[in-house]
Amino acid sequence: MNKSWVKKFGLNTLALGMTAFIMRGVYIEDLTSLICASIMLGILNTLIKPIFIVLTLPINVLSLGLFTFVINSLMLSMTSFFVSGFIIVNFGTGIMAAIALSMLSFLLNSFMDKE
Repeated sequence: MNKSWVKKFGLNTLALGMTAFIMRGVYIEDLTSLICASIMLGILNTLIKPIFIVLTLPINVLSLGLFTFVINSLMLSMTSFFVSGFIIVNFGTGIMAAIALSMLSFLLNSFMDKE
C-alpha cells in the first residue's frame, strides 16, 4: 500500500473530525462513523464530484469557482445520507463545513508536505 495515500487519507480524516469539532450542526457519533464518513466522502469526491463539476461548469465559471463550495456541500450532504453516524443539519451548515474542511485539509496537507 502506498504510504502517501495512507497519509493523505489520515490527514483528510483528521480534517473531517476537526470540522465536526469546530462546526455547529456537523456531528460525528464515534471514530467508526468518522472513518466511514471519510471513506464515503473520498469515494463520492472521486466518482460523483467530477460529473457535477462538468455539469455546472458555466455556473462555476460565472461565480469564479465559488460554486465548487456548493458542490462540496452536496458531497458532504450525500455522505451524511449514506453514513448513519455522520450528521449535517442543513445545507447552509454544509456550505460552511465545506469551506472549513477545504481550509483545514489544505493546511494539514501543506504542513505535512514540508516534512
